[in-house]
Amino acid sequence: MEELLGALLAGIAELIAEFLLEAAFAELAGILSRAFRLFRAKVRRASPVVAAVIFGVVGVCFGFLSVWLFPHHLVHPTRVHGISLLISPILTGLLMAQIGRTVRRWGRQSVRIESFSYGFIFALAMGLVRFWLVH
Repeated sequence: MEELLGALLAGIAELIAEFLLEAAFAELAGILSRAFRLFRAKVRRASPVVAAVIFGVVGVCFGFLSVWLFPHHLVHPTRVHGISLLISPILTGLLMAQIGRTVRRWGRQSVRIESFSYGFIFALAMGLVRFWLVH
């Protein structure tokens, strides 16, 4: 029973750590896209499919950066190691959508990554890189 509880708590800790890392990098990407107006204009004019590919590639790049910065697991892996690969991008997408709503409520224009779908794609790409490279 103690092993099950320990595995459950470790799984939750892994999920929270991955979510926080992906959310931090997603918001960093949002800040950078605001800073680089040229990039922002190209992504805004791009079709949704092209924008999704762009955010997927940016997510992969940030995934490699996160592996370079944090080359080991953030939390000791559990038996259900891959579960954070699905739940964490969903939570990151929800957080980015909330950030986008808040930015629009303040009267500013949000960037594309501040939506559920693009935030999810970014976090999924980043999570896949971490999943494959971190041992």
